Amino acid sequence: MTAKHEHYDVIRKPIITEKTTMASENGAVVFEVAIDSTKPQIKEAVEGLFGVKVKAVNTTITKGKVKRFRGQLGRRKDVKKAYVTLEEGNTIDVTTGL
Repeated sequence: MTAKHEHYDVIRKPIITEKTTMASENGAVVFEVAIDSTKPQIKEAVEGLFGVKVKAVNTTITKGKVKRFRGQLGRRKDVKKAYVTLEEGNTIDVTTGL
């Protein structure tokens, strides 16, 4: 398997919300990442895919909610988000797609 495929296994998709748009004004980009990925893996994947320098990576794990579906209790999956802060002068335009 090539390195690019491994990077795509770490980074699932960019998250575009009101909060992440506010973070992007400060040079941060938010991605949904694999639940078992580490901060060094995320940093390497972002630098490899987008050709930018990463300053810092912060992660959060959001626990999945319990919801009802047709009367049955179900549970949404846990989601790990990575807040990637870029070095000065580096930008990623996530609205154009990967």
